[in-house]
Amino acid sequence: MTPYVERALAAYDRDRLTLCSVGSHSALEVASGARAVGLRNLVVTAAGRARTYAEHFRRRSDDPQRGCVDDVLTLENFSDLLEPAVQAELFARNVIFVANRSFEVYLHQRYSYAQIETGMTVPFFGNRHLLRAEERDEADNQYDLLQRAGVRYPQQFASPEAIDRLVMVKAPHAQVSFERAFFLAASPQEFHANAERMMRAGILDAQGLAGAVIEEYLLGPSINLNFFYSPVLGELELCGTDTRRQTNLEGFRNLPPSMFEAARDVPMRLEEAGHVAATLTESMLEPAFEMGERFVAAARDAYPPGVIGPFALQCAIVAGPPKAFVCYDVSLRIPGSPGTRFTPYSFYRWGRDVSVGERIAMEVAMARDAGRLADVLT
Repeated sequence: MTPYVERALAAYDRDRLTLCSVGSHSALEVASGARAVGLRNLVVTAAGRARTYAEHFRRRSDDPQRGCVDDVLTLENFSDLLEPAVQAELFARNVIFVANRSFEVYLHQRYSYAQIETGMTVPFFGNRHLLRAEERDEADNQYDLLQRAGVRYPQQFASPEAIDRLVMVKAPHAQVSFERAFFLAASPQEFHANAERMMRAGILDAQGLAGAVIEEYLLGPSINLNFFYSPVLGELELCGTDTRRQTNLEGFRNLPPSMFEAARDVPMRLEEAGHVAATLTESMLEPAFEMGERFVAAARDAYPPGVIGPFALQCAIVAGPPKAFVCYDVSLRIPGSPGTRFTPYSFYRWGRDVSVGERIAMEVAMARDAGRLADVLT
């Protein structure tokens, strides 16, 4: 048991446990899930970004009852979350923190992962030490976990001169620290030409290019496998599946062929815009679960106690024969899509649609009632 969990379990009112997340990405999902299970919720927002939670989706008990957000804590900046006074406030509210990608992105602009892990003195639902593995420049990162798990991921190229097929180049964005810049190339010459064009546009700089990941471009539909590992039940679940909508990729896909040349010099952005529910053929479910189970085992060895709760293997399904999953990204916290409940997999398991946020709240409530909160918190 970590000191954060030990301290909380000694002091918290277990009838007033409060699920808390940063007001972005999936905060409404967490708040709604907490409400569905009878737990309290709190959303931490930054100045100028509170209305969604404090007004539009604020919980109202008058007739008709509506909304899902119990309370909002507004800070000047998201990174103020680590201030001792803020941590004391969260502790006083019996907070169990649910990390999302926005939490990682905004705090990592100011703090190292080590500082985040130690500065958050309230307990996490899930494994706080696994969050850093999403970053490709961290030791024991997602590629190491995929390799340990025997999960196929795109072939990588050590240098532009090694490019012998269509590749995707992923580099830090020069102007927006929490975004990446992307471009395609099929030869060393195209790599250098496209990199130079993006540097002139201010999207890429020399430092970012030097640290870029060059990997094969996967020709196949993308699918996010949104899993949930339950320590209480000792089982892996598939909460749902979805695919991404991204700018300006969607625009490129909708271009008529006559306009291809006009868009030739427009940089590809791939900024997250939303998600669409997308189901799998049943023949792909067994390999999906096998991948997920191997990943859970690998994470347990590398980052004890391993995966707790939601994670996603973001894959492309490539043509074979046989067709197969190739994992190009890993999410080690709640996924960004609230639409996973609209695929049938949670219904098949629970007899009703269960969102990822509700599934988190269910796990917390089951652990509380079984005296096993220490098994789901770090």
